[in-house]
This record gives sequence, C-alpha cells and structure tokens, in this order.
Amino acid sequence: MDRKTRGRFRPGPMLPVCCIALVLALWTTDAGAVRIKDIATFGGVRNNELVGYGLVVGLSGTGDKSGVEFTIQSMVNMLEQMGVRVSKDSLTVKNVAAVMVTARMPVSANPGSRLDVTVSSIGDARSLEGGVLLITPLKGVDGNIYGLAQGPLTLGGFSAGGAAASVSKNITTVGVIPNGAVVERAVPFEFNAQQALRINLQTSDFSTTMQIVERINRSMGGEYAKADDI
Repeated sequence: MDRKTRGRFRPGPMLPVCCIALVLALWTTDAGAVRIKDIATFGGVRNNELVGYGLVVGLSGTGDKSGVEFTIQSMVNMLEQMGVRVSKDSLTVKNVAAVMVTARMPVSANPGSRLDVTVSSIGDARSLEGGVLLITPLKGVDGNIYGLAQGPLTLGGFSAGGAAASVSKNITTVGVIPNGAVVERAVPFEFNAQQALRINLQTSDFSTTMQIVERINRSMGGEYAKADDI
C-alpha cells in the first residue's frame, strides 16, 4: 500500500458506527466544501480482484487457430472430465477461444451476489462475437475460488469481411458478461466489528488532514479522531 495520509476515528463504546453517514456529509453544509468520501477511502472497504482461465465456445469460425496448443489441451481436459475421450489430433478449435476472465468483488459481496465479468482472448482468435463462456472458476490472490462465471458475451465492437475487403470497429477480442459471475465465497470482513475506523486520504496534505480531524471531533462532540500517520 502506498504511504498516504491516514487518520484514525475511534467510535467509542457508546457511539454506533452508523454515525459514519453523518461523517460522510460533514463538509456539505459550507459553500464550495467537499465530502470526505470524495477525497478519501475507508480502511478495509475495497474491491478484490478475481481472475480465471476459461473457454469461449460457439464462435463462427473466428476462434483460435489449430496452432494454439493450450486451447486444444484445455478442450481435451474439459471433455475428459465429462467422460468423453478424444485425441488432440482430431480437434479443431476455430469455434473455440481461450480467454482470461476478470472481475472485481466488493468486500460487501456475499455468496449468491452477482458480479460483472470481463472476458479477454489470450490466443489468436479474431473475434469473440456470438460466443458463450463455459463455467470458469474465479480465484483471488490467495488461490481460493471466490466465484463462478458463465454466460453469453456482449461486445462493444464488430468485425466482418469477405474475399475483397474487411471492416471492423472497436475491439472484438474483449467482451463483458453483465452479472455473469456468482459469488461462492465471501471475504471475511465485518465493518461494524472494527474498534477503529481508518480514513486514507487520496492525496497527502497536512492542512486537509487536520481539517478532517477537527470537523469529525466537532461534529461528534469529543476527541474521537486523530492524525495517525502523515
């Protein structure tokens, strides 16, 4: 984590953490003022990056070429898991593309929540248009599976061609699946169980830090906040 200006806010034994809603609006009463959430983030409230390797099928001859070995091997492995024995030499992959699938899971996501996913070709596929992503486990940096992605892709571009000419617009090897992933495991984090709430400023600044500390303490009526690290 980059070294940023940080302040610590201790709710106190009798002060509920729900008072954060008041803190977020501390600077909205003065003309030209800003909200704390616009210039800072709260410790522990973050997105978790997920990634997975999968296959997109159903392409109209625009998938990976036969020379892409990992796509062929992935198809062999998948079919064998389904009880189908095939030879690598008998497979063609022009309707299949190997892809990387990425998603951002907020810390508040619970099992059953839906996430948008981005699907990107890693082979030599010409287009993912019309493709369907097969079920793909999504892992975090710790190697655990946190979600499963599957579904038809939506692209922001197109490509078409014939014997004499071809035309394309935007990127056709990257697509998205809105709500295409289901969260299977939540990240352990209980916001209300924290003994102290840390506020990280996006830009280190002495005067801004002290203004935040003073405004929190004045609004809460006590010495609840202090500058912990500048």
